[in-house]
Amino acid sequence: MKRREFLKTSAFGAALAAAMPSRAMACPAGLRGTGDLAVIVERASGSVLIADTTARETLGRVEGLGDLSHASATFSRDERFAYIFGRDGGLTKLDILEQVIAKRVIQAGNSIGGAISDDGRLVAVSNYKPGGVNVFDARNLEPVAEIPAVYGDGKRSKTVGLVDAPGRRFIFTLYDAGEIWIADFSKGAKPSIQRFADIGELPYDALITSDGRHYIAGLFGEDGLVHMDLWADDPKPRRILGGYGRGEKKLPVFKMPHLEGWALAAGRFLLPAVGRHELLAVDARTFEEAGRVKVHSQPIFAVARPDGRHVWVNFAHPDNDTIQVVDVPSLSIIRTFKPGRATLHMEFTPRGHEVWLSVRDADRVDVYDTRTFEKLGELPARKPSGIFMTARAHTIGL
Repeated sequence: MKRREFLKTSAFGAALAAAMPSRAMACPAGLRGTGDLAVIVERASGSVLIADTTARETLGRVEGLGDLSHASATFSRDERFAYIFGRDGGLTKLDILEQVIAKRVIQAGNSIGGAISDDGRLVAVSNYKPGGVNVFDARNLEPVAEIPAVYGDGKRSKTVGLVDAPGRRFIFTLYDAGEIWIADFSKGAKPSIQRFADIGELPYDALITSDGRHYIAGLFGEDGLVHMDLWADDPKPRRILGGYGRGEKKLPVFKMPHLEGWALAAGRFLLPAVGRHELLAVDARTFEEAGRVKVHSQPIFAVARPDGRHVWVNFAHPDNDTIQVVDVPSLSIIRTFKPGRATLHMEFTPRGHEVWLSVRDADRVDVYDTRTFEKLGELPARKPSGIFMTARAHTIGL
């Protein structure tokens, strides 16, 4: 009896399968996923490349994105769309599968990056001019909220260090005012704002850890940083690493470090020291200094390989042709090489088997094996800078 039922069921299944079109027949030509795609900013021409990181090849170029001299990108949750934040105040929604601009708005006079909320519904842009943060509906870029960064007697501050945080929140700092603000959109389009004053002089950039707990801002006007524990019931900012350069001759600062590239690995942060030829190692529990690493020149990005074993470092002009690799357990330099002048940006594949480097003055992007340090390939690009892989869609603060 069971055998006859099994045969009937098998015959019905076979007939149903034969009647249905195969997966290959049902799918249009060129259908593909987005998980291994990347957007590469071409800063001088207002364009971006869309690249396949598995094949290590360029799929297309999209132009007309305005001033990309200091551009960054984030992604929708489905990895279909990239949101490009341009220096000219432009916010561009890019369809990376169709390789077209879905929508573009000029929302300010001078912008400095942005973020997307944890639910993927809101896109926020940080502005120098006028100072503040503008928030948009991620679907159609229609305005949702304007948050003027007003302080003192009505002055407007530049806003920097904008990141997303769990609970439909955005956190940013006011450069001129020395404040940190938390904008909470959990109850709707009108945010509640928490303001924390007197955090330090000239906070110039910030990061949030991937667990959404720690927000750390760098201070350009004084030695040290400021830290907030967002898990605390009362997340008051506190100074850390005060006076790490005190008593030493200060060096000129050729380029400010990009703090979202700070590395957290093996229970320690590795942070670029402002104006110094060092990385600072900071205990991730106590936020006290745990060592220093002498490096080639003034570090800009210190980026951890996803497994945390190595940190890759690049440098400011005029020494920006060099990359160094730091072994995290020993805090020692294990590799130095020179891809070319203006090696500006590093991006690891999601599991860290490769790293992609933009070499601006050579008009190319290089790809390296992170285990052997062998160069695997290169892609031509017009003055490339930022490289952004779609896996960022699923990481807090990126």
